[in-house]
Amino acid sequence: MARMLRTVSLSGPAGRLEALLDEPDPGRPIVRTAVFCHPHPQFGGTMHNKVVFRMARAARSEGTAVLRFNFRGVGKSTGTYDGGAGEQNDLRAAVLSVRERHPGLPLTVGGFSFGARVALKVSCSDPCIEQVIAVGAPVNGGDWSFLRSCACPKHFIHSEIDEFGSRTNMERILASAADPKAITWIAARDHFFSDALDQFETSARTVISESGRTP
Repeated sequence: MARMLRTVSLSGPAGRLEALLDEPDPGRPIVRTAVFCHPHPQFGGTMHNKVVFRMARAARSEGTAVLRFNFRGVGKSTGTYDGGAGEQNDLRAAVLSVRERHPGLPLTVGGFSFGARVALKVSCSDPCIEQVIAVGAPVNGGDWSFLRSCACPKHFIHSEIDEFGSRTNMERILASAADPKAITWIAARDHFFSDALDQFETSARTVISESGRTP
């Protein structure tokens, strides 16, 4: 059957947010929902990023209705880059849209790189989010102390070699983060999982399928 992928327009705090809604094939029940965030808007990040696409495909294969969207100022989304603060509000608007479309279903929020930090910040303050998946969290910089009190179940997926988040820094921040938490290491040569996207997608599928269980 035809893939249920459609372009949608969301009402965001800075105006229109361009988004893609990817739902399971007709006849297959939707068992959960997910919203995924893209990498840094000022460095070419969009919802079409290959890692975000692989996350979405992995989730869809597990019966998930997936929304990925462009932050303000990216693609056809209106507004301008806001250093992460406004982008958190963009994500909140996307989460609200998914909840209205599929009320009552479990919700996972995730993101890659810059999007991972945005996803973590929002999920840690929203008790209705079942799980947050942080891919390639850029832990070489920034203040991550907010994770010490973050009760949302957190699953990190990280390359063993990441130029924006060394293994040493990732392990240090993971150790200080509140439970529940887990991490999956991918044997990749860079931040973008360039030589290990298939392995990444398989791991993402596993994490999605196990959502709702304590890591």
